[in-house]
Amino acid sequence: MKISDIDSKDLLPGISAAAALRRMNILSELINEAKSRKISFIKIYETLLQNYLFIGYPSALLSLKLLKEMYPNKKLPKAADMNLYHFRIVGEANCKKVYGNKYEKLISNVKKISPDMAEWLVLEGYGKVLGRKGLSLKEREQCIVATLTALKFEDQLYSHINSAFRAKASIEEIQSVIENLSLIGNRNLTSFGLKVLSRYKKEKGMHTLRTP
Repeated sequence: MKISDIDSKDLLPGISAAAALRRMNILSELINEAKSRKISFIKIYETLLQNYLFIGYPSALLSLKLLKEMYPNKKLPKAADMNLYHFRIVGEANCKKVYGNKYEKLISNVKKISPDMAEWLVLEGYGKVLGRKGLSLKEREQCIVATLTALKFEDQLYSHINSAFRAKASIEEIQSVIENLSLIGNRNLTSFGLKVLSRYKKEKGMHTLRTP
């Protein structure tokens, strides 16, 4: 399978994972492929921007710098208004959409580890970042699944597989995101991601995965 064989809907997750792994040559190829298929600059920008939550500022800036070099004349969007009240409202709404009646338990559990992280989860994660325009919540969660698979964060991947599913991504779509990572890293990434997805399906009483 080649990058040109990737379904268009899986290109953004691929871009997210390539940036997380700092595979800059592959990232450049994926961005060019997305460009050739008329995937908007804003969607690619938002994909790379949200990655800072998971890969840190230095790596996010590196990938955004590459994007700017590939789109030298593209006007960047204005920085969002840093309205904490707005971020809290949007963040709570998104978080409840994803976690449903487990929202309060989630916040309580995170508070036991770090009250600051519990606040940032709502304000920073689901408010300031995942509440932005430019990508749907489903698209954002699929990109996060790709990044967390690439970084092999098992617990967080499991959680965001659930988030993607609740954001209306089908299990088949999630599996496709994970399978395509073999083009970016190696089969170990895909094997890891499918193992976590299989555990999720088993615990949710779903059918077994299709054979890649």
